[in-house]
Amino acid sequence: MPEFRIEGVTPAGKPVQGVLEAESSRGAKQKAMQLAQQRNFKLLHVIARATWVYKVQRGTEKPITGEQKAYSKGEVQEALQKMGYRVIRVQKRLFDFKARPPSGEIVTFVRVSADLIRQKLPFNEIMQLMVNDIQNRTLRETIKDINTELKQGKDSERAFIKHEAVLGRFTAHMLGLASKSGNMAEIYDSTAKFLERQADFKKNLKSALITPIVTLIVLFGAVIYYVGYIFPATAKLFVKFKIDLPPMTRATLMLSDFLVDHIVILLILVIVPTILAFRFFTTERGRFVMDKYIWSIPVIGQLLHKTSIEIFCRVFYALYSGSGENIEVIRLAAEACGNKYMEHQIKTVALPMMIQKGAGITEAFEATGVFTKTAISRFHSGAETGTVKNTALQLAEYYEKETSYKMRNAIDFIQLWISMIIMIVLTALTIVSSETATIRPKNPAMGQSTVTVVQEPLS
Repeated sequence: MPEFRIEGVTPAGKPVQGVLEAESSRGAKQKAMQLAQQRNFKLLHVIARATWVYKVQRGTEKPITGEQKAYSKGEVQEALQKMGYRVIRVQKRLFDFKARPPSGEIVTFVRVSADLIRQKLPFNEIMQLMVNDIQNRTLRETIKDINTELKQGKDSERAFIKHEAVLGRFTAHMLGLASKSGNMAEIYDSTAKFLERQADFKKNLKSALITPIVTLIVLFGAVIYYVGYIFPATAKLFVKFKIDLPPMTRATLMLSDFLVDHIVILLILVIVPTILAFRFFTTERGRFVMDKYIWSIPVIGQLLHKTSIEIFCRVFYALYSGSGENIEVIRLAAEACGNKYMEHQIKTVALPMMIQKGAGITEAFEATGVFTKTAISRFHSGAETGTVKNTALQLAEYYEKETSYKMRNAIDFIQLWISMIIMIVLTALTIVSSETATIRPKNPAMGQSTVTVVQEPLS
């Protein structure tokens, strides 16, 4: 998440300076103004932390170039001069847009880190190796920033979660919790395993659906062009000679006239709601609403629901160490599950019941309404036998196998429906086109009339 430095002054004239995080400059200004009101100081500036590209030289050596994040050009120049360099040029990067790195790069980073942790290599050395070897600039800078903050003694969870836009929410939470858990290798390995399975599913889904979806888009484009422009040229010729049209031909011609006459309105009705929906679902409230109802989607909804439970159970298993410490573990697992609605229900229903009323884990989880009957049953058995931790792992493994199998079935199901839609559209076009061949004029004299096409010579 971008960082911003706020500068202000108290009523007594004492300067005030601090750093905050926000998703945008507008959000940073709003946070800064609220902070100024709470702390009673006058806000002067809100400065974004930017990337500065520099060129420096030491003595007669060859000039070198690089980049550094800072709040101002002067900070970069001062830092380089203290290192003994002569500053040749420092300028802000004009386009500091950071595209999220490919999922394969993130999976590789987590998997390699997990393997190196198991080999007892110090974590700061692992991070430095990743900085040197990773090719993707965005991911490399992210790891570099995290490593720098960890060296400065900052909270590991905060250091990783700050970069959840790059790493992904689940990955950032899991890696941030790893340093606190005392079981880094297992958490990194579990994270890598889940990311590998997720990447494999996305790859299979894209390879299985990209051809039918492209075909479907091209088909609908061709249908709109046919119905809006090509078909009327033939149908209106019959209308001109006052020939009665068959029902499907007449309906298609009416549809064509409607599309042509109201094309602008139709485009607005399609584009505007799409943009508004996209903007709404990118907000916190929108994500909550989407996550609440996405489980109701046939086929895919159940898979997403069980995947969220799987993630919750994996984090719970990795962090759980005893019944006296499970409150914080449940909260962290809820934050990492990837579903805002599930997180909300656990935090606002389950945890208060456990803290204030002393409810057991099974009763609290059941009251949330976000766990399946299978999950509740297994947690109940684990609570009775004192094997809650192992039960969470068993649930995670069970749902991993079930969702992996059902995901393949879901892909086949989606392919089938796309193929059926294509078949129905092509069949309808064929029937409408064939119906025009059956049109005959009522007046026999009309049947003998001919239409002469005069083609002018090309000049």
